[in-house]
Amino acid sequence: MKSISGKQPNVLFVFADQLRGSSLGHAGQEPVITPSIDKFATQGVRFSRAVANFPLCCPMRASLITGQHPLKHGMLANDLLLREDVPSIAKSLSAAGYRTGYVGKWHLDGPDRAAFTPPGPRRQGFDFWAANNCNHNYRVFYHYEDSPEPIWGEGYEPDDQTDIALDYLSTASADPRPFCLFVSWEPPHCPYEQAPERFKAMYDPDAIPPRPNCVNPDMRKITDYYAHVSALDYNFGRLLDGLNRYGLTDDTLVVFTSDHGDMLYSQNRGWKCKPWAESVIVPFIARWPGVIPEGVVEDAPFGLVNAMPTLLAMCGADIPSEVEGEPLPHLLTQTHGARPESTPIYLYMKATHPSPEAWRGVVTRTHTYARFKDEPWVLYDDAADPYQMNNLVNDASLRQSMEEHLVGWLERMGDDFASDMELADRYGIEVNEHGLPSYFYDKKVMDEMWRRVAAKDLEAAADK
Repeated sequence: MKSISGKQPNVLFVFADQLRGSSLGHAGQEPVITPSIDKFATQGVRFSRAVANFPLCCPMRASLITGQHPLKHGMLANDLLLREDVPSIAKSLSAAGYRTGYVGKWHLDGPDRAAFTPPGPRRQGFDFWAANNCNHNYRVFYHYEDSPEPIWGEGYEPDDQTDIALDYLSTASADPRPFCLFVSWEPPHCPYEQAPERFKAMYDPDAIPPRPNCVNPDMRKITDYYAHVSALDYNFGRLLDGLNRYGLTDDTLVVFTSDHGDMLYSQNRGWKCKPWAESVIVPFIARWPGVIPEGVVEDAPFGLVNAMPTLLAMCGADIPSEVEGEPLPHLLTQTHGARPESTPIYLYMKATHPSPEAWRGVVTRTHTYARFKDEPWVLYDDAADPYQMNNLVNDASLRQSMEEHLVGWLERMGDDFASDMELADRYGIEVNEHGLPSYFYDKKVMDEMWRRVAAKDLEAAADK
């Protein structure tokens, strides 16, 4: 397969954890200060209906890597181990002559969130490695490379991860092969209060209005979330500056996205795993100078499960037959090709305690619909009602139209709407009394983390 331009681009794939699409300045819904990402959005194609098909960390990350829906790759909940026999973007690009790297949060390596992922098949084809399985302490943090000994850092974790990525980019000219580098930042996922103080100072919680659909919001948490986003924007700008500095801009396809969103009091809900826009609509912006046109807003529904085959098509790499996502490079290049009418959304198993029951749904260019197995739940005209405040689920004609889209996806994915406990049994997933897979943190790693946290606190107290 030939690449779109006849030349293999480098790939820089940058994604945040729990960043909703509305929490960027250019989205025009919230007063978030993101100058670097806003400028980047004018330099390529921005998807206004990019969708986290499964709005939960592990399942969505697995789909980004494999191009498969969760019923295929088996990651139906958090803290499971991704099988070694699945396709992966890194495996496919390595076969096409790329060198590959991964920096940041992985969260595909089983229940020990502090686990060392050794070189080999559990890295799913990524060669360079500076990652942790799942860490949400952003002031004292660690990553692993090729040794099981953690490499510790202090400050703000995305700053450190960006430094590592910039070091990787600096070596690109010394290797004739194109590269694919994934950079996975862990904010703005909570703890919100760990955003850097200089970015928190940009937002006054008493002066910023909540979204119209918020119920009893804690504006300090919301503005701290915004502060994380602004800190990531700063680091994204550093990455783009690095591409310029090392002469890589024109030859690099850059993507900025997120694994899912965050409700943050909208609809009187928190976190993710919900069918509302704050949970499922994410940023997805792509730039490749001279190949992807500038300043385009694409409103076709683009499920993140399509990212892997789309990038492989852009790079001229073969797409494994087991991939279920659609290659949609024409949406990036804005050339002739079919636009998707819809993309599925789903929650197969409980993700938090408490958690909504399993649901399935669909997002189109203009509407969002979700239901439980035997009961409709929500239906919105997102074009007329962007904050989803008027539930149209009792509109039988409209619901039937959306149901047809959903049934088509259920058939296509082989989804019989089994209960979470049926799926746990079917896939051999062990769950606790709340119906959730258990997780833990390696005690040695956590003891060292809390020792470092205590020392940092003592140092800070002494400086006052």
